[in-house]
Amino acid sequence: MSRGAGGAGGGRDPQVSGEPPGARGAPAAADELAGGAEPAPPMGFALGSRLSLMMFLQYAIWGAWLPFLWSFLADHRQMPAEQIGWMFSAGAVGAIVGPFVAGQLADRWFATERFLGVSHLVGAALIWQLASIEDFSTFLQFSLLYGLVYAPTMALTNALAFHHLPDRNRDFGKVRLWGTFGWIAVGIGMGHWLAQMHSPAGMSGTELAMAQVAGKADAFKLSALLGLIMGVYSFTLPHTPPSRGEQRSAVLEALGEVRFQPLLTLFVLAVPVSCIHQFYFVHTESFLHKNLEPPEYFARVFGVGGGGFMTIGQMVEVLVLAAMPVLARRVPRKLLLAVGLLAYAGRMALFAYLPHSTAALLVGVGLHGVCFGCFIFMAFTIVDEHTSPDVRASAQNLFNLVIVGIGVIVGSLVAGWVADWATVAGSLDTERLFRVPMLAALACFLLLLVAYPNHAAGARGDFRPEIDP
Repeated sequence: MSRGAGGAGGGRDPQVSGEPPGARGAPAAADELAGGAEPAPPMGFALGSRLSLMMFLQYAIWGAWLPFLWSFLADHRQMPAEQIGWMFSAGAVGAIVGPFVAGQLADRWFATERFLGVSHLVGAALIWQLASIEDFSTFLQFSLLYGLVYAPTMALTNALAFHHLPDRNRDFGKVRLWGTFGWIAVGIGMGHWLAQMHSPAGMSGTELAMAQVAGKADAFKLSALLGLIMGVYSFTLPHTPPSRGEQRSAVLEALGEVRFQPLLTLFVLAVPVSCIHQFYFVHTESFLHKNLEPPEYFARVFGVGGGGFMTIGQMVEVLVLAAMPVLARRVPRKLLLAVGLLAYAGRMALFAYLPHSTAALLVGVGLHGVCFGCFIFMAFTIVDEHTSPDVRASAQNLFNLVIVGIGVIVGSLVAGWVADWATVAGSLDTERLFRVPMLAALACFLLLLVAYPNHAAGARGDFRPEIDP
């Protein structure tokens, strides 16, 4: 029996084995650990390398331009904060449409790897145009179209990987961390590109800074080239056919499963957490470019601008994701989520109260890895653990809707409004700016403690994440 992009992720298909699928689905490898059966086979170099390259390209495409967007539009295109907030929001609209189009197609009608290929080829053509578009309305329209094409591919790469990995808990972290490597590579690459190609000799101060900001247009071209490569490569990925056994809407079935705990609390938390997460990407690159004064050797490693320095967060993320196969089996899911939320609050506190301390800023950037690994990454894993096999692509897209859709839209607009509110006498008060997401993260932490069940799958006292309550 073929399974769609939301396949069992290494576990047996309940509909094949005769096990009841349940409202939230049994996670992979339950029988291996609980019943003493043979463990899942090794992932293998061929499969692992193919999926790892997929993740590398997927996130390099995004990381090439996202950290630079605020400073490029604000300082080069001279757009006000409110308009920039709409730019960030436009790209997130695709994550709202994705669950109702991409997830349904991948779960029911269209092979996932083919959907990815077409989406990335179209996306490459669209984002290339953003390097030269100057007016607000046209830039907004192209951002909206690009978001409709790109945003659904993030959840579908997760779903494709889950479908083919022998053991989700053991293997997914190893594959997904290559997405982080991709983000690091393009961030440092753009930093050096700006230093070499857009830092003319003899320029200094404001004149040099403006030349570097103008050069950030090349980030869109780099993203387009990577999208072209990813589009072609996607057609070579392991075949991931749709599941044709059911004709009911996969999206509606996934919505039905979200109403159970712990997914209900997780989806509620995802909106404000996504806003906080987006706040970081909207403001940090520009904030670091203006406030960070690291030793000279840092510039030799990371280049110029704040984007290269922000890759320190992804470097920490690599360490966190590399540790996830062990942490996922030993540490309760609720505790990992709580650590992630406290990291969000700590990062914003460092930015708010120690804006001129190089050490504090570097620690704050590094905390991004803990934020992402312990909350965002773990949240997607929990979604996969608590949904039945034939709707997992739609469930992943639904969570993507919240994280990269609703949360990013609201978070981008709020980030623009807060920036206007925090601007006093023409100068941005960074304490006021970053205190808002700091307090929001603490509120989310308290909500998690109260509402998230203590004995959800992956959070039981025996630390066996595969057991479903």
